[in-house]
Amino acid sequence: MSQSEMEEKVSILLVDDQPQRLVAYRAILTDLDLHLVCARSGREALEHLMDREFALVLLDVSMPDMDGFEAAKLIHEHPRFEKTPIIFVTGVHLDDLDRLKGYSLGAVDYVSVPIVPEILRSKVSVLVELYCKRKELQRTNEELAHANARLSEANIALQEERTRELEGFNRSLQRANSELEAANRLLQSENAERTRAEQALKEADRHKDEFLAMLAHELRNPLAPIHSAIELMRLRPLVDPQLNWAREVIARQLTSLTRLVDDLLDVSRITRGKINLTRQAVELEGLISRAVETVHPLFDEQRHQLTLELPEPGVRVFGDPTRLTQAISNVLGNAAKYTDAGGQIALIAAVRQEDVEIRVRDNGIGISPEMLPHVFELFTQLDRTGCRTQGGLGIGLALVQRLVQMHGGEVAAASEGPGKGSEFVIRLPLLRDEAEPLEAQPQTTAQAAPSQSGMAAVATPLLSAGAARMARRILIADDNNDALESLATLLQLSGHEVFTATNGGTALQSAERHQPEVALLDIGMPMLDGYEVAKRIRAQPWGQRITLVALTGWGQDSDRRRSREAGFDSHLVKPLDLEILTDLLARLPSTPASAHGRPAANGGPAPLGAKSSAG
Repeated sequence: MSQSEMEEKVSILLVDDQPQRLVAYRAILTDLDLHLVCARSGREALEHLMDREFALVLLDVSMPDMDGFEAAKLIHEHPRFEKTPIIFVTGVHLDDLDRLKGYSLGAVDYVSVPIVPEILRSKVSVLVELYCKRKELQRTNEELAHANARLSEANIALQEERTRELEGFNRSLQRANSELEAANRLLQSENAERTRAEQALKEADRHKDEFLAMLAHELRNPLAPIHSAIELMRLRPLVDPQLNWAREVIARQLTSLTRLVDDLLDVSRITRGKINLTRQAVELEGLISRAVETVHPLFDEQRHQLTLELPEPGVRVFGDPTRLTQAISNVLGNAAKYTDAGGQIALIAAVRQEDVEIRVRDNGIGISPEMLPHVFELFTQLDRTGCRTQGGLGIGLALVQRLVQMHGGEVAAASEGPGKGSEFVIRLPLLRDEAEPLEAQPQTTAQAAPSQSGMAAVATPLLSAGAARMARRILIADDNNDALESLATLLQLSGHEVFTATNGGTALQSAERHQPEVALLDIGMPMLDGYEVAKRIRAQPWGQRITLVALTGWGQDSDRRRSREAGFDSHLVKPLDLEILTDLLARLPSTPASAHGRPAANGGPAPLGAKSSAG
């Protein structure tokens, strides 16, 4: 038998001092296909055990020199063989103590001589099978251990790989976080810069509003004496026709200049949405009539022919008549300015389903395609070439669009190009009879009061229009001598008794000395301003009877509010229309009553300013 074949077979160690028994053992176990190793003593058995591994040892109990018990003891005392099973072979009867001794030495069983072959083969087969199972389990455990080792190595490698990947990911994440922090810092810086820019814009806008208010005030101061001088010239006949023509030229240009001043203030109101609407049912025909009347001097000057096509009477809209008139007149004025002298302009108004449509067509210079989308933007003006009537600040159409939109309508522009005229269309919601509101309610988007055709809104007392005009005792206080003297002269020519003062201190003394019925006080006077003069007059018992009128170039809501708080009955903005002032004086009661809770004398009417735009 080759060495490899021997190693493949299970080895059994047969130990007996009698050769014939060894032969018998081999014969009995030959069929089991085992590798049988024979030993004739305990010492020889130990030598074989040192050379190889045996599935079991068949050990004779009775042997010379070293019996079976001693050999078993030596075998099991060695760490390699402590679990090797031993079957004792005995030819003598063993009592229980002998068997117990054998079992304590590692015996697993006994066979008696004469040996029964089937019994021996059966016991050896069982032990060999157990040995094989144990060896198979051992190999499986070893393979499992190897597999576990490989798995452990793989896990270690995987863990190392994951660690490397995690470290790489962490480095990438750190870079990303660093980049994000840098981006956040940049964004914060940009936001801070944007905030600073917004604050700067707001501050610039505030300064712009302050500048416009100051500019309007400074322009109105010289306009006031010019207007008064024109009115004074109209009270005296002029023989020379050229002087009459020059006076009317000055009057027309003064009106245009006054309208430009109001446009300056409208810029601020438009950008902040601060426009006041007092809505009511309005006849379309009346709106168009007033708008045409407003632009009539410009049409006459340019010799334009205006054609009107209006619907049947009774067509109405719901809106602010002053603002709607302003919108229509701005469109008409725009057509007049951008049309050469002697041009053709048509206004066509009609009802289109649920809307009122107002079309203004002209044969003027037209609008280029690239300019058409911008005509309603602030400060937009067309090319001035070839049209000498252009002018203004470029806010008229922007104001039209905002006013029309506030009334729930829309405005559009169209043109076939330069030199081919233009058309503007205003659409407003039609007011049906069944849809008429029960009462007109003011729609307030802000506190700004509208101007009226270049003149400041004026307080109108609740008195009958037929109140008799009478001479009044009037105090005028203004540090502008031209304005003071021209207005005083006009009032004196109208039959009034007039006292003048050039500063606040003199005005207060004159009021106490003369106790006038009416005091027209400029606000920006030296020594004491108009507000302080009004407060001090109201603090005196005699001052309760005086009607105080603020006459100033300041016309914003805050100025009107301050006037009201200081004790003024009315707030008039320069330049003053003489007819408005004459009507105001005519409406005063015989014994004027103050607007500060004083009862009207002799059952007179409500105080001045009860319906004033100043409140």
